[in-house]
Parts: sequence; structure tokens; C-alpha cells
Amino acid sequence: MPTLTWVGKDKVVNHHHEVPFRVLNKQYTFEAAPGTPTNSTDNRIIHGDNLEALKSLLPEFEGKVKCIYIDPPYNTGNEGWIYNDAVNDPKMQKWLGEVVGKEGEDLSRHDKWLCMMYPRLKLLRRLLAEDGVILMSLDGNEQRFAELLMDEIFGSVNRIETFIWKKSYGGGAKSKQVVNLHEYVICFARNKESIGEIILPPSDDARRYYKFEDEKSAVRGPYRLQPLATNSMDTRANLRYAIPFNGKEIWPEKQWQWSRDRALAALAANEIVINEVRGRLSVNYKQYLRDTDGEERGSKLYSIVESIYTQHGTNEIKSMFGDGKAFDFPKPSSVVMHFLQAFTHNDSLILDSFAGSGTTAHAVLKLNAQDAGTRRFILVETMDYAETITAERVRRVMNGYGSSKPVEGLGGGFDYYTIGDPLFTADDLLNEAVGVEAIRGYVAYTEGIRPEDQVTPDNPVSPYLLGRNTDTAWFFYYEPDRPTALDMEFLGGVQIGDKPGATIIYADRCLLSSDFMTRNGLIFKKIPRDISRF
Repeated sequence: MPTLTWVGKDKVVNHHHEVPFRVLNKQYTFEAAPGTPTNSTDNRIIHGDNLEALKSLLPEFEGKVKCIYIDPPYNTGNEGWIYNDAVNDPKMQKWLGEVVGKEGEDLSRHDKWLCMMYPRLKLLRRLLAEDGVILMSLDGNEQRFAELLMDEIFGSVNRIETFIWKKSYGGGAKSKQVVNLHEYVICFARNKESIGEIILPPSDDARRYYKFEDEKSAVRGPYRLQPLATNSMDTRANLRYAIPFNGKEIWPEKQWQWSRDRALAALAANEIVINEVRGRLSVNYKQYLRDTDGEERGSKLYSIVESIYTQHGTNEIKSMFGDGKAFDFPKPSSVVMHFLQAFTHNDSLILDSFAGSGTTAHAVLKLNAQDAGTRRFILVETMDYAETITAERVRRVMNGYGSSKPVEGLGGGFDYYTIGDPLFTADDLLNEAVGVEAIRGYVAYTEGIRPEDQVTPDNPVSPYLLGRNTDTAWFFYYEPDRPTALDMEFLGGVQIGDKPGATIIYADRCLLSSDFMTRNGLIFKKIPRDISRF
């Protein structure tokens, strides 16, 4: 498989391992005003470096995100936008200086962009569910490099499509060569084999073709007529046969779409309509809006997305903030919603780590309102407008906005977080300032304890019990103001019922013999902290 090489790559391929786990500090909870519709409330908006935020989300969300949509910097070199889309941003320069070193001073814009994206995509892949997909919007500046980058990180076999979004419907007066009307949305799966068939709900335009009704309408809805004959060049003898009608035989010019048995069964069930048109008999089958279980017929996802334009996104921002320039080139919520319809279920978790103006949250809330879903979103925004634009847009979408043409609120709520202290110090010791709850959560994550097997300190067994399943019990014997010791006194105070196969106990010291530990299925793990100060 072709691979992409750039200056600084060797410095960033493993950088995601070096990014510290940090605590996420909740600043406030927002809930829509009383009287707004019911919508999802377990949502998050995080302000801070998205690389650190993604690492800090792993303990709770690794392998749980159904759909990731990101709209990263396009790297056009334009320094004037409120959403700085060039990696020459001072924060990025600082990061490149620390990670890539002096070598970073000579990087091209493409090198810098790839250095920035690589560790973020590595962490995004870990957050993605087995049947999840990632979608990345780009224009031609980095799309050709991003394709190879995604091949390397997600595997070329997991590429689904590079969609073409026709973002404009004309113009181009300022173009010197080619009028550019499109952008790209690169789509990869975590595991393409787990995706299954991709079906969109029927659009309003498609529904208008279903205008006939019969005795099945109560369950199957209206129907449209579709020709049973086909002009396919793939000649198959079993698809060429006569259909009986009023003592006559109707033969196709080439062949039918269905087998003889299927066609005759549909004819007997009144699901085939035969009419005479200009002296010739036409054979059409009834295509119902819904199947026999009452589920609406879906439509296919096309590689070209049309009829949704950049101007729609600008109009959304203008209607909310009174000024279309409050945020430059926002994605229309409809284009994100289009992909969410295809790749999520109504209870899916969606992540956007380049949240910008909050379009992804808007799309999630709109889709929930449309199909009564409970989809949740996590937004991460690095820039300083995370509160004043990103979160503010979401608040207005939830509560309603606009004066001349008011838009009703969609309801819902979210928690707003900032990124806090690292869990470990520079000496790889626990940063005890983050608190017991954060430390317990991290240890549970590193031990791979499933959420359903984790317990809180107020459990009836012991305040030090982390989790329990049929095979293993985990204890975190930690006190912030004194060292702890695994000894007989500790064991005597623990009653865990049926003995598991193994008991893992974290403490500062172990005072039990190795023979005793082995005989009783005990495993000691030392808490990584400096106890010399006690």
C-alpha cells in the first residue's frame, strides 16, 4: 500500500501515547427553557486543546462513538478568519515546536497540517465504535494528502467513499482558472464489514411520487408504479417469460426484472398493474412506501450531495446572531444531518472535535426532533469562541431564536467542560490534586473494567472496591493523606461473597508473603505515588 511521508512524521506517529490524561472540569449545566420539546440532555461541549480532550475522553468513551464528523482547518493560509484555518496559529506553532522540535521551523504548510492531524486521528480511531464511521470535510488543499493519511490510520480496506458536496450553485467571478463548486467529505469505517447496508430515509421529494392507494395502504402506505421490464444488457434466460393477461401473453422486449414465480405471485396479490398504452400493454409493479412490517422504504446514499449550499450555513448563523459574519463559512446543519441519517441510529453518540460554530450539535438536535431520537453529541473546540459562539449557538438552537421569523427551540441540554490538570506529574506519579474520583476512574479504565462491572465507593462491600465480575474483583486501597498497606487487617475488613478467580488490589505497600498471595489468588499492584512525604 502506498504510504505518505512528510517532514516531522517520525516525531508524531507515536505522540498520542505521550499526550497526558487530564481531568475534565464541569463548569456548568445548561437545560433548555421549560416548554421546549424533549431532546437529548446528556451532551457535552469541551473547551480546550482537542488533542488533550480526545485523550481524556478515552476512559469513558473508547470504542463507543458511532459517528465522528470533523471539519478541521482546510489549511488555505488565510490568517484572517475567526476560525483560524491555518496551522500557523500561535497555539499550533507552540505545539509543533514542542513535539517536532527545531525541525518544525522548516516545515511546509502541508507538513504542519499532517503533523497536527496524525495524533488526533489516532485518538479518534480509538474512540470510534466497531461499527462506527468517521467523516472529514476538506477542500482540495489537503484532501489528496488526507486520503493517504486515513488509509494508513484506518486501513484502505475500510474506506467507504469520498463524497462530493456541491457547496455552491454558481458564481466564480473572481476565479482566474476553474470555478470551484465543491468540497470533499472523506468517509472511513473503523471496520467496514460491521457497517452493513447504508439506507437513508425517503426524502420529501421521493414521497411525493407515492400517490396511489389500494387495500394495503393502512400498513404499506401509498404506492408508485415502476416498470417490470428492464433494458439490462445482462441477458438471463430465466427472466424472459410470458405474463398471462386476459387470455393473452405479454412478453418483454428484453427481459423482466423479477423471476417468473415472483412476478406471478405479485400478480395474484394485486401488486402488478397492466394497462394498455397506445395499443401496447405495459406491465408495472406497485412499489409501496412501506414494507410488510410498516417500515418506510429507504433511499440509497449517493456519492454526490446536492441542493445544500454554503449559503444555507451562513443564513443559519445570521438568523441566530444577527450577523452572517459572526462565524465565517459555517457548514449548513443539513449537510451534517444528511450523513448522520445514513450512519447513526436514533440513540447513537456523535463526536466533533473541531466543533467550530456547533453545526454538528445543531444537526443532532434537528434529527432527534425529526425522528424522536435520543442521539447525543460531544463537541470539542480549541479556540476562544467555544463559549461565545459554539455553546451559544447550541443554547439558541435548544431555546429558539430569531425575531422577524422566530425558530422554535428544539429542547435538550448539555454540560460545559474545560480541560483540567493531568492525572500524572512529569515524574509519572499520580497527581493527587485531581481528586479520588478521577483517579479511581483512570485505574478502572486501565484495568479494562466494563462500566457495568464498576461500582461507586458507597457500595456495601468496601469503599475501596472498584469493580467486580465473575472472574475478578478489583480494589483500589487509596487514601489521599496517608500511605496504605495490603495486610491481614485490610483483608479482614473485606467481604466480597463468592470468591472470584483473582483479586487485584492496589495499595502503596504489600505486607503479605508471596506464597500467601499466590494461594489466595491475590495480585498486588503498587499505586504510583511518592509516599516518602508522609
